[in-house]
Amino acid sequence: MILTVTPNPSLDRTYELPALTRGAVLRATADRVDPGGKGINVSRAVAAAGHRTVAVAPLGGPEGALLARLLGEHGIEAAGVPITGSTRINVTLVEPDGTLTKVNAAGPEITAEEAEGLLDAVRARSAATDWIACCGSLPRGLPPEWYAELVARSHRAGARIALDTSGAALVAALRERPDVIKPNAEELAEAVGRPLATVGEAVKAAEELRARGARCVLASLGADGQLLVDGSGAHFGRARVDAVRSNVGAGDASLAGFLAAGGTGPAALAAAVAHGAAAVQLPGSVMPTPADLDLSSVTTTTDIPMDRALTEPAP
Repeated sequence: MILTVTPNPSLDRTYELPALTRGAVLRATADRVDPGGKGINVSRAVAAAGHRTVAVAPLGGPEGALLARLLGEHGIEAAGVPITGSTRINVTLVEPDGTLTKVNAAGPEITAEEAEGLLDAVRARSAATDWIACCGSLPRGLPPEWYAELVARSHRAGARIALDTSGAALVAALRERPDVIKPNAEELAEAVGRPLATVGEAVKAAEELRARGARCVLASLGADGQLLVDGSGAHFGRARVDAVRSNVGAGDASLAGFLAAGGTGPAALAAAVAHGAAAVQLPGSVMPTPADLDLSSVTTTTDIPMDRALTEPAP
């Protein structure tokens, strides 16, 4: 069972447009609403793969009630912590060539009592979990050290922790030695304080984060593939993608695939790559099912192309 923690969940509304024109009245060719937030997406992908998952999240207002109902429809147990604010709504505009324009709301402010309620909800369910995945940005009211406290408490309870966040929250949590961290290239660059232009530079950045506390680094490099850097060394994985429809939630699907496959080693990396490749070929933030996965298109290797330039160099 995989428990997810999403401190700033959302309702994600996606509109597919024939074209995006500023100042015009636009008519969507398709639209959908999904439960959102990085940890919520991980739970959705875990459930789609047929595994049990529980989603811990602050829920408030009619938006929070709808989010809980949608989670139930996806077969996910919602461990909602009531808050006085309302759950945010994010909007994604998708153009025919796959270009995305996202508008993410800030979300509600979390009180000290609500923050402690989130930690208590995790503690109450941690004994029955194989992994706890803590994902996403921190809402207003939670300090950067909040994830570090969550990792420390969960480790004391004997749980394994995967952390997918960025900035000060990621840096602060490294001292508590999370079992897995999952940055993308931009987040890697931010954490080490320098630009990354090649796959080799991304490997060195991941090794640096391991030296600072992370036990394993699963790094998404977008179209260039994924890296796994742990105590056994570095591994690189790629997959064929025929057409990108939406990359919303693709990294979350990758983390779900990695954890569901055991959370360690090249086989788990292959599962992560397959899940991410499948997700970008689906609309909105739809999570892939086993039928969507194509493991035959995945390659993993320790012969890493160090000099390969990143398609989108991280600033």
